[in-house]
Amino acid sequence: MDAMVIGIDVSKDRLDVAVRPTGESLIFKRTGVGIEDLIARLGALSPKMVAIEATGGFEAVVAAGLAGAGLPVVVVNPAQVRAFAQALGKRAKTDLIDAAVIARRGDQAEAAANAGRSDKTSRRSGRSPAPNR
Repeated sequence: MDAMVIGIDVSKDRLDVAVRPTGESLIFKRTGVGIEDLIARLGALSPKMVAIEATGGFEAVVAAGLAGAGLPVVVVNPAQVRAFAQALGKRAKTDLIDAAVIARRGDQAEAAANAGRSDKTSRRSGRSPAPNR
């Protein structure tokens, strides 16, 4: 099975979540309890990546909570997500569709970052680690 990637569209009051590759959609309130429920649900899924669209600061507490729980989080640029959606031909705009596009964008970004990388390549710099001296 493909590695799981989560996309989250954040708004003032709620979190629309898409799970890739299963296609599952989830909705949580953007409250302390809702974020705790999200963390519990995603922790059980053990995703490879959780991609959250930057949304005027509303994403900050969500990203911090997920990262604090040890989940792999990346905050993505909304302009890049919109351009990616247009490239996919996604013209409809709903929060759940946005969450699915964010998950797909996160999956593509991870694949591109890993392309051509050997096991000995440093993940951060893209260069081979310095030999021990």
